[in-house]
Amino acid sequence: METSAPPASERRHWKGNARREYPACRLSFPQKTRSYKLPLTDKFGRAITDLRISITDRCNYKCVYCRTGNEGAVYGELPFGDYLRMARVLVSLGITKVRITGGEPLLRKGVVDFVRELAVLRSAKGGSLDIAITTNGHLLADMAQPLKDAGLNRVTVSMDAVDPDRFARITRVPGGFDHVLAGMRAARDCGLGPVKVNCVLMRGFNEDQIVPFGMFAREERVIVRFIEFMPLEEDRVWAPETVITLDEILTRMAEYRPLIEIPHAHSETARRYRFEDGIGEIGIIAPVSHPFCGHCSRIRITSDGKIRTCLFSVWDHDLHELMRRGASDDDLAHFIRQVVSRKEQRHHIGEPDFVPASRTMVHIGG
Repeated sequence: METSAPPASERRHWKGNARREYPACRLSFPQKTRSYKLPLTDKFGRAITDLRISITDRCNYKCVYCRTGNEGAVYGELPFGDYLRMARVLVSLGITKVRITGGEPLLRKGVVDFVRELAVLRSAKGGSLDIAITTNGHLLADMAQPLKDAGLNRVTVSMDAVDPDRFARITRVPGGFDHVLAGMRAARDCGLGPVKVNCVLMRGFNEDQIVPFGMFAREERVIVRFIEFMPLEEDRVWAPETVITLDEILTRMAEYRPLIEIPHAHSETARRYRFEDGIGEIGIIAPVSHPFCGHCSRIRITSDGKIRTCLFSVWDHDLHELMRRGASDDDLAHFIRQVVSRKEQRHHIGEPDFVPASRTMVHIGG
């Protein structure tokens, strides 16, 4: 079947050569179904081991770097059983890590049971999955322990300021800071760690939070990860000069305390640093200034059941449509392999021929 094109609302962002550079693929099925034992790899030799599943594009926050404030949910949500089947097939192909995302995934009733079902799955080598969730933390305080009991391993909390007033201006939700702080602490205290706190930095907006976040990492015993601002917001107003780069973050933090880089996994997106005295760790995810596409191990499933091979894909691949038409698990596995074989080599942020992604971040899954 053909991959689906971006919605009409996004096509105005295409460059003139977008259709030529990103043709829809016709994906055929084998005459006979069969099992697939080889690891899931793309044509560049990258092993695909990490899956991100968005279970909703609804969110209870309207962060200014993400939402215009005018759009709500755009895409549908599937029954958890459908996400589970997709995950099961992908795990059989070599996925070892599953991250649940949104929108805000804790808005979905049944998410704890979904985690419990995922925890039953075993990797192709028989091991347990590494199951994580990314959340804004607003509802986490009451859900951290049930999620841990269900089999969740780790939590990442999105938090873009440690000043309550600044936090409210960013999220456009009064009083949210205390809820997020309580959720983060509850996750840490029940063993969902190491808890990571993600902060998206924007020039002229919250770059003065860099050093306070360094203090926060040390005091709260969490890993703070700074993320370079990417062109994935609904307003499509991204510009290179708004990006606070990895080098600038390191320079500013060094004014507070010296940092020492520590090893990180080959496919890990964050460069990792600890403070010289050994107390506290920060990470920096720098897709703009220091791209890591050559080590990418991820694919994504959107809330409406589409596969995305890159955050900046301009095409979706409709896995759920195959399920609706009665495809077998072997058919789904064959489709997934063909899609992954066409995974993009890299993004083109900042280049003249850059084509914005067909969906914005909240509608992809963080």
